[in-house]
Amino acid sequence: MKTSTILSLCAATLATAVAHPKDPQIVIQDPLAPTIVEVDDYIIELEHGVVKHVTEDEKWELRRKGINFFDITHNPEVGILNREVKKVTFPSKPAYNETVFPLIKQLDKSNMRKHLETFTSFHTRYYKSTYGAESSAWLLSQVNNTLHEAGALEHGASVKPFKHPWGQSSIIATLPGKSEKTVVIGAHQDSINLFFPAFLAAPGADDDGSGTVTILEALRVLLQSDDIIKGKGENTVEFHWYSAEEGGLLGSQAIFQSYQKEGRDVKAMLQQDMTGYVQKTLDAGEPESVGVITDFVDPGLTEFIKEVITEYCEIPYILTKCGYACSDHASASKAGYPSAFVIESDFKYSDNKIHTTEDKIEYLSFDHMLQHARLTLGLAYELAFAKFQ
Repeated sequence: MKTSTILSLCAATLATAVAHPKDPQIVIQDPLAPTIVEVDDYIIELEHGVVKHVTEDEKWELRRKGINFFDITHNPEVGILNREVKKVTFPSKPAYNETVFPLIKQLDKSNMRKHLETFTSFHTRYYKSTYGAESSAWLLSQVNNTLHEAGALEHGASVKPFKHPWGQSSIIATLPGKSEKTVVIGAHQDSINLFFPAFLAAPGADDDGSGTVTILEALRVLLQSDDIIKGKGENTVEFHWYSAEEGGLLGSQAIFQSYQKEGRDVKAMLQQDMTGYVQKTLDAGEPESVGVITDFVDPGLTEFIKEVITEYCEIPYILTKCGYACSDHASASKAGYPSAFVIESDFKYSDNKIHTTEDKIEYLSFDHMLQHARLTLGLAYELAFAKFQ
């Protein structure tokens, strides 16, 4: 049955849960969330070279079964020019701890909570909804405020929306360095309720509100470095907040396809997707840790990230896997750029409340998110000053 038919039948009987802006975890009633209509025919890539035509309902059914994919409907050319990931030599060890540790002390989990409370107050951040567009506009304003308050805009830093045909824009913040060699830190801003994406509430606190505010706080503190603000780093650093990850990595594919066509020299990309849930790990009697993804990632970058975690985080890492096209780092890899992915835990202990109305702040640990912020800040600074060939 078509999504539109289901909605018309259920609009009179289904209640939607939405977080009220004054108390993001209070449930109130809301009628139908308006969406941007698209043709109901999509092309997805389930693994390298395995392509299938599906309807939108079939896309969500696959996601409900835990099957990830690239939706290549809008971006069929990603990876065609160069499927091989470029070889990059990364530092063997962190080299700037005397500068990074004083910065780490300035990370503030209350900032992450404040931003996440507002971010989860949108009924949903579904990429084809008006709420998704509004939440993106709000996030853009927060990133701009962060750059403005640090005085970075006066030294050439910038933030801009990267527009897409489905309505919700991705966001790119750029901190210029001495060269156009670029380091990318990413998270996705959209959320989804996989039962009725266009209808039900999706607070998306962990997926990926947590990653969104984690890298925003890392950006704020990175800008406390005069050397970063004044462009003295060897490389340019970008922070990305991708639209439509839940729809098949749509926003990140569009960005990295454009970078590939422009010949952009991206040396590294780190994705932070879900950084706040630890309860299943603790319930299993396991120590709190950072999950380092080992499949479909760049081995050299991943090795350096392990070193950064050991140096700058207060908890260890654990090696884990997430499968094909499991988050936006896969778009960077597909375009030929070295990428890596970290998550809140061993993948088997990650948050099972995602994609529902129960993905709420109350289940998250901001202390754990702070560890991911330490990693993000440390990696961004280290690679900003790395001397790549």
